Amino acid sequence: MLSWVLTFLIVAIIAGVLGFTGIAVAAAEIARVIFFIFIILFIVSLIMHLLKGRSP
Repeated sequence: MLSWVLTFLIVAIIAGVLGFTGIAVAAAEIARVIFFIFIILFIVSLIMHLLKGRSP
């Protein structure tokens, strides 16, 4: 999932440098949304791992 974030971030940077502001804004928004989804899934996974504890 982080690879998608990096891909859209690179597309946004390149589009911004070349002056395609509409594409740059859209790619940056997509990268931001995917990044927040990744963070939420990471936190949920971490909490589930901590609640599960160690097996005897």
